[in-house]
Amino acid sequence: MAATYEDRYWTSSDGLTLHYRNYPGPDGGDKLPVLCMHGLTRNARDFGPLAEVLCATRRVIVTEMRGRGMSDYAPDSDTYSPVTYVQDVEKLLAEQGVDRFAAIGTSMGGLMTLLMAAGKPGRMSAVVMNDIGPEVQAAGLARISGYVGQGRSYPTWVHAARGLAEAHGAAFPKFDLDQWLEMAKRTMVVSQNGRIVFDYDMAIAEPFAKPGNAAPPNLWLAFEALRDVPMVLVRGGLSDLLSPDTVKQMGMRNPKMRTVIVPDVGHAPTLDEPEARAAILALLDAAE
Repeated sequence: MAATYEDRYWTSSDGLTLHYRNYPGPDGGDKLPVLCMHGLTRNARDFGPLAEVLCATRRVIVTEMRGRGMSDYAPDSDTYSPVTYVQDVEKLLAEQGVDRFAAIGTSMGGLMTLLMAAGKPGRMSAVVMNDIGPEVQAAGLARISGYVGQGRSYPTWVHAARGLAEAHGAAFPKFDLDQWLEMAKRTMVVSQNGRIVFDYDMAIAEPFAKPGNAAPPNLWLAFEALRDVPMVLVRGGLSDLLSPDTVKQMGMRNPKMRTVIVPDVGHAPTLDEPEARAAILALLDAAE
């Protein structure tokens, strides 16, 4: 079966070669393109199943932030910040001539969505926020700080899957071994020495620990730029990063927001869950 995407690259303002997956969609298609942005330790593979569905009707661009996957690692770890990632993505959008789109952001990618909306309002016709909002719970940030940048490695994929289950089982209590294997292959690669390692630069942990970098301040002001923009907010029922109170406040500020709760899942839903997938498809169909 032929690949539905092309591996493409662009160059950041500071000279890094960055990777994205381009799913061109059907020839002659004129539907709203979709921009997908992953979470802190993730990469373009995270959106693989969803992008395969969406590209049946539209173009999908899945960016891979600096320090992840096939994108260059940054010599200056201070550039591993949402503000810099937004600058990188804006450069790609400008080069591609994409001036109106739907955004799907998981965790850090959702924070980037807020920053992009505030910086250039009016471009997003629809938004999916995956288990993230303008206010982030301290407990969730502390948990992430406890594992990011640890640099563990494993001899086989089964060992890797079991390692993930041990570390993140509380967030995905109903996952079976096959699902943990799938997650391992989304987040890890085989290194040159044959060991299986996480597919990101361990140095991303350094700026993450600095105040205001993991979650930029004043994001409620940024959220105002999405007032009345059709939105789906996906929350894991077990999430420790996005509180029910924040979800309630977001709904009050944006009456066009629909909330989807994925039960028995923490941070963050995969967006392959039936309820999340159906809500995303309905949102995009209505946002033409």
